[in-house]
Amino acid sequence: MIPGRPNFIIIGAMKCATSTLHVQLAQQPGFAMSEPKEPNYFSDDEVFARGLNWYHSVFSAGKHRGESSTHYTKLPTHPHTIRRLYRELGKDLKFIYIMRHPVDRLVSHYIHEWSQGVISEPIDVAIHSHEPLIDYGSYARQLRPWLETFGPERVLPVFFDSIAERPQYELERVCRFLEYRGKPTWIAEKGRQNVSRERIRRSWLDVLGSVGPLVWFVRRLVPERNRAWARSFRQMKMRPTLAQSDRIALEAMFDKDLADLGEWLGIPLSCSTFHDLALGAEPEWTDSAPRPLELTHVATG
Repeated sequence: MIPGRPNFIIIGAMKCATSTLHVQLAQQPGFAMSEPKEPNYFSDDEVFARGLNWYHSVFSAGKHRGESSTHYTKLPTHPHTIRRLYRELGKDLKFIYIMRHPVDRLVSHYIHEWSQGVISEPIDVAIHSHEPLIDYGSYARQLRPWLETFGPERVLPVFFDSIAERPQYELERVCRFLEYRGKPTWIAEKGRQNVSRERIRRSWLDVLGSVGPLVWFVRRLVPERNRAWARSFRQMKMRPTLAQSDRIALEAMFDKDLADLGEWLGIPLSCSTFHDLALGAEPEWTDSAPRPLELTHVATG
């Protein structure tokens, strides 16, 4: 492995505990996780333009170097990711993909986008007007090109439910996949990272208060009660709920994608079975999973 390059990447999915796993791996001796956590180098055009030397710079020394860019599994938004990654890093990497119940992920994604000001309409409108809410939770669709390029043996499927319910067990499983010879320890004090219910929309007071020279001004001249009042407008008061009819329609849509994923994993996966199966046996690819195609067009396209 060339110094400054990763030997594994957490590729997604968005809002599925990728930040939590990144932080936990960073606590283990011998791991060097990227800073920032999501460089998005191979997906985002403006970042890719910085060049490979910049990408190398986000990693420090360590035997197990990794990053966690969920943009890498955001089709069709970022269509060039795999071609760029294969061309720059080759095929000798490992990838981790975390999945949660797709409707739960969609709601969490909606909260994230609302807090960033990307979405302003109610969730019942957004599910029809904001296609990424569904696209990014269509796991088989997102995984297929990775399996066809790198092979199933290089992609570890992980369920969000298992991380939440048995974190130490799942951390050990991830580390075995990465051929880590130490004894990993889940650090409970680190908690869950980037939780949607804690996301808030930045107000003008936050913008001012984040600029070094203005911190004193905001804290000195704007009373705390006024700052608290301003914060109340940028925090979602209640987790949004889907109408029963919308949930049924979404589950029917996601079930088509989950049927493919379930076939690849050898389990009868659907929205109704997702939580139970996610806490069952370790997910493993079967012979039905997509296999690598001819790589010439990937490397040179």
